[in-house]
Amino acid sequence: MTTTTAPPSKAGGADNRGAAPPGRLLAVVLTAQFMALLDVFIVNVAAPTIRTELAASGAGLQLVVAGYTIAYAVLLITGARLGERIGHRRVMLAGLALFTAASLACGLSQGTGQLIGFRLAQGAGAAVMIPQVLSLIQRNYTGEARVRALGAYSAVLATGAAAGQVVGGVLVSADLFGASWRPVFLVNVPIGAALLVLGARVLPRDDRDDGPPARARGLDLPGLVLLAAAVSLFTVPLVLGQEQDWPVWSWLSLASSGLLFAGFAAYEARLAARGGAPLIAPRVLRIPGMGRAIVRILLVMAVNAGFLFTLTLHFQNGLGHSALRTGLTFGPTAVVFGAVGLTWRRWPGRLQGALIPGGFAIAAVSSAAVGILLRDGGSGGPWLYVAFAGVGVGLSLGFSPSLTGALAAVRQEDAADASGLLATVTQLGQLVGVATFGTLFLNRLEGANATAGAQASADALLVCALALAWAAVLGAVSGLVRARR
Repeated sequence: MTTTTAPPSKAGGADNRGAAPPGRLLAVVLTAQFMALLDVFIVNVAAPTIRTELAASGAGLQLVVAGYTIAYAVLLITGARLGERIGHRRVMLAGLALFTAASLACGLSQGTGQLIGFRLAQGAGAAVMIPQVLSLIQRNYTGEARVRALGAYSAVLATGAAAGQVVGGVLVSADLFGASWRPVFLVNVPIGAALLVLGARVLPRDDRDDGPPARARGLDLPGLVLLAAAVSLFTVPLVLGQEQDWPVWSWLSLASSGLLFAGFAAYEARLAARGGAPLIAPRVLRIPGMGRAIVRILLVMAVNAGFLFTLTLHFQNGLGHSALRTGLTFGPTAVVFGAVGLTWRRWPGRLQGALIPGGFAIAAVSSAAVGILLRDGGSGGPWLYVAFAGVGVGLSLGFSPSLTGALAAVRQEDAADASGLLATVTQLGQLVGVATFGTLFLNRLEGANATAGAQASADALLVCALALAWAAVLGAVSGLVRARR
């Protein structure tokens, strides 16, 4: 797999003259990425306390947890295009400021309605901020430096999920200053403020300080409306459907989202044929390997999210572990995922062609092993941590080479489109994983006709672990098809 690309272009707003050292730039953007990813998971641990103290209804609590994710997923593509149009530095700092202010407002909320509204604003800030991370990496790093940067990006994606549960458990348990659940939001405020100061210094300046970059394209408002509606109709039932026992509206919403996605694709193709500026340039989807990379990234994130979600339910509800202990249990998966993401390019050349299918195969075997080791309702013993590490190795090998290969062929002028697309696929993969495997786990648990206990939970987990393994097998087959070609 080649990673050699053209030198960074100043088209679209990058100007590297007088830029800060690459390490400082990467540290700032990846810390922002980590903080935004943390907030997808950190609130889960605090949810029971929030419900008690704010007297939140079940639906209200779901929206507190899911509102961030919904706004995040819906607005990612728009955030990418805004970066191209206004400038990645400006939009990154604006999104970071909104995210930080919304985090403060969440921490000070006095009612469920306020908290839901500020969580939506927080998700919007993340959606504006996060696509700039990949765009800035794409525009400011080339060759091996880009591979290393993308490896670090992959490591952040892996550790953010587990860290969210650990940090959330620590903050809620500590009850700092008697603030109960509020520190899970307020922790972002000093970090965000520091990043705003550092970002103003190290982010590459946009082409012009008095207006948008000269080569920026329009926002394609009709396409934006179609895509936002399609993603909303897809994500809302995935997030809320299980808790409401999959009512009719959820299925109608999912069906409608498919029609709108088809309408969006048709509209974008016609707009491009007329010489317009579609929200996602069709040529990005035609980049060699992009389609396969999208499938693989979707599968990796679905398996990763489903693995974390179902194991969290099993450990906390089935085995009675604390949130902190549960989060720490995922440590080997996160650490190994990050380490592999940072080093896979240095592995022997004869192995490179087999990394993606081999990684998915390792993830499949390891996922099944987790279910088998826990099938008796026990703790799994030391081999469980070996299996957890295997999941980390396998998913990292499925994700990092796929992401690097997809972005290697992207032209500088298409960086925003590719970044927004892949960020959206990553988020949708997580939603699909939680909805699919979480629903399977909960349905099997309910079908056991038993009180929520260790053995019933273990039986449900085994079924989910085998389903996760089959999902990983799909990724392995995809890799083998590519290798034969």
